[in-house]
Amino acid sequence: MRQSSAILNTYAADVSGVCSALYELGGMTIMDDASGCNSTYNTHDEPRWYSMPSMVYVSALTELQAVMGHDDTLCEEIGAAVAELHPRFVAIAGTPIPMMMGTDFTGLARVIEKKCGVPVMGFGTNGMHSYVSGASLALVEFARRFCTNTVSAQKNTLTRKTKVNILGATPLDFSVTGNLEELKNLLCARGYEIVSTWAMGSTWDELMNATTADVNIVASSCGLELARYFEKENGIPYVIGIPTGTFVTNAFFASLDAAVRTNKTQTPLWQEETPLKKGNLNTVDAQPAYVIGEAVWASCIARALQEDFAVQNIRVLCPTEADDILLKPNGTHIVYEDDYFDALKKSPLIIADPLYKYAASKNTKFLSLPHEGYSGRIFRKDIPVIMGKNFDDWISQFLQ
Repeated sequence: MRQSSAILNTYAADVSGVCSALYELGGMTIMDDASGCNSTYNTHDEPRWYSMPSMVYVSALTELQAVMGHDDTLCEEIGAAVAELHPRFVAIAGTPIPMMMGTDFTGLARVIEKKCGVPVMGFGTNGMHSYVSGASLALVEFARRFCTNTVSAQKNTLTRKTKVNILGATPLDFSVTGNLEELKNLLCARGYEIVSTWAMGSTWDELMNATTADVNIVASSCGLELARYFEKENGIPYVIGIPTGTFVTNAFFASLDAAVRTNKTQTPLWQEETPLKKGNLNTVDAQPAYVIGEAVWASCIARALQEDFAVQNIRVLCPTEADDILLKPNGTHIVYEDDYFDALKKSPLIIADPLYKYAASKNTKFLSLPHEGYSGRIFRKDIPVIMGKNFDDWISQFLQ
């Protein structure tokens, strides 16, 4: 019972992460489910659904098929759809029902690929993990199958701009309210050339040129495994973080320059050692302040609050999957609802999606930062642009 939630919400599931990561890439993505996962995805997790066409379907698994199996039927139906729609590739993602059936999606993908003659990827997602898990799997497998250009970047010279890839950008973290566009604007203003964005807003050809970049930016947890893949296969170093506020923005670009200069991956921005600043909101001797959310965004926000607004003893609570490197030194992975109520009940300051307000006390200063991967479309219009100086402008109205 401890794993159930009576008040707080759950994050978009791993199957939604697969669909979100592959949405714009010209393939056909199939959720193996009766239909509930598909309706949840297109109504709550996917803001592009009504403005950008994509071949995202559900297998319409029946009760009898769930009991008896439906591999043959699924192969036939996918074959017919491929013949009619001509997708670049097919991706099949699992949900709770096929998990209980023991469906082998890797084997099923091989059978369908042989039958249909197009690349097929199978993902053993099960709806029990967050979107971070599914998107990570999808991006790495897509790169492994299709981004086969093994020509690594020619190291930066005075004759050209530094080339970068943005990894882990999907609407589940960035939404469609301008944060990705502002990140790109900041990079271009500093003289960087953006090769590709994985996987939102880039063409197929741009993605296929990803191995020509000098450095990768891990803009969310969804991009970390992909960055590690490109580092191993192509020798491209990476920087983890996004530019939030004056201090973190400067550290972000310093890390990019250092990665290109040394050809080495840099320490995440929030782990750099600098003295704490003194300020009006000092919580060192009191309960900690908290930023709740995806590890990369939350950690960069926490560091910006620490350095630019003198908020001390600030911690990150991460509800989604996160590598240990993303949680050091002040991050904690928390899943259960009861743990949130215990941690937050005496906190003086919380920055989180509005739905977390139900776990805060009435004396807590609560700053609403909606997260598309958590509350879906409900608060989308309230999502602020927080890249660069925009973060300072946004947060200063609350912390004066």
